[in-house]
Amino acid sequence: MASPTPTPTPAPPRPRRRSFAGPIILILLGVLFLLRNLGYPLPLLRWFALYWPLLIILWGVLKAVEYWQARREGAPAPGIGPGAVFLLIMIIICGVTANRLYSVNWTGVRQNLDLGDGDFIGLFGNSYDFTEEQQQAFPAGASLVVNSERGDVTVETWDQPQIKVVARKKVFADNQNAANQINSDSKPEITVADKLVTLRAGSDRVQANLEIFLPKKAALEIDARHGDIVVREREGDVKVNAPYGDVSLDSITGNADVSMRHGDVSASNITGDLAIGSRVNDSTVSNIGGSVSFSGDFYGDMHVSKVAKSVRFNSSRTDLEFQRLDGDFTMSSGDLRASNFAGPFRLTTSSKDIHLEDFSGDVHIQNRNGEVTLQPGKLPLGNLEISNQRQRISVDLPAKAGFQLDAQATRGEITSDFDLKVSGDTSHTSSASGVVGGGGPHVKLTNDRGDIEIHKTG
Repeated sequence: MASPTPTPTPAPPRPRRRSFAGPIILILLGVLFLLRNLGYPLPLLRWFALYWPLLIILWGVLKAVEYWQARREGAPAPGIGPGAVFLLIMIIICGVTANRLYSVNWTGVRQNLDLGDGDFIGLFGNSYDFTEEQQQAFPAGASLVVNSERGDVTVETWDQPQIKVVARKKVFADNQNAANQINSDSKPEITVADKLVTLRAGSDRVQANLEIFLPKKAALEIDARHGDIVVREREGDVKVNAPYGDVSLDSITGNADVSMRHGDVSASNITGDLAIGSRVNDSTVSNIGGSVSFSGDFYGDMHVSKVAKSVRFNSSRTDLEFQRLDGDFTMSSGDLRASNFAGPFRLTTSSKDIHLEDFSGDVHIQNRNGEVTLQPGKLPLGNLEISNQRQRISVDLPAKAGFQLDAQATRGEITSDFDLKVSGDTSHTSSASGVVGGGGPHVKLTNDRGDIEIHKTG
């Protein structure tokens, strides 16, 4: 009987090749970023924002090459593993996001968000530096209006009947040729219409730091959207709008008006009135010949000294006004101090420790959640009316002062160094009243859930 024909053993399947598409793309990206880190001016973000689909095309080409090579060798073609799928998804998400960011009007965004100078500009390009100078006649009695889109503005005084503008520009572009063209198209523009001279400079892709030389008596108005402003030695009114930048004014013979959205302000040696408004961080003001007014929101520290006329402050939390400041006034988020000033002094606020000393005139204060300490130090004494909640009131009065007192502390204690009638207990209401030194100004102290202390000095 014939023996059975043996069944041939099938050849083992060839192992599936690993795909090299992912590693090649990662190597390419790594080389580009390495070159950028080594100092080569490659606008990688811009390239990726515009040409990211090329990575998908490259990945597809590599997968096609792998497939045809595997067919030619009779081997299974490499598949698409989880890692490749993840890489493809990440490229698509990042590419679409970068393209959307590149197409956004960042000028409009910066005008509505609290972003500092330099945010996003140049993100998709390189920077190139240029310097240019312009000079022309300035009409007698004319005023200057400066419109600067981006860059610092410094105004100096000189004795020539001309205006000179030195522009130090930083241009953001893909290459030198493009930067040269942008620079040529963005020269500062000076126009004259009768007694009004207008200077325009800067753009979304050009940061132009301006140094302006101007006759001393020319009035000045500056609108610098992104950049610091410095003005010195003017004999004319100065008006400044600086949404995103610091402002420094010094030696102004005239009035000054400052409007801000984000930044610090410093103003000194101004003969006229000073107005500061909108949103301000730190502010330093000194030697003002007129009045000073603050209005808006203030987020930093405030220091004011030597104001010949009234000081007014108005914000969402604090209303303040007094007649004259010969000394110093400081205010921060939880503290307010003033010394050597003249009333009437009126203050409505909350959550501040208030310390006033060496003052004259009437004082009226409404406060809560903060201590109030008064040390007049000057005679004659003015009327004092203090209303507080949840913190102590302390008043130091000269021993020779004459006044009439009415004090009431709800759930608080009253103590006095003067011979006054004090009644009540700490669990409910304490009160004190009386006439000291033959009478005089009215001292009225009211506290809810806080003590009242009346001290004798001198």
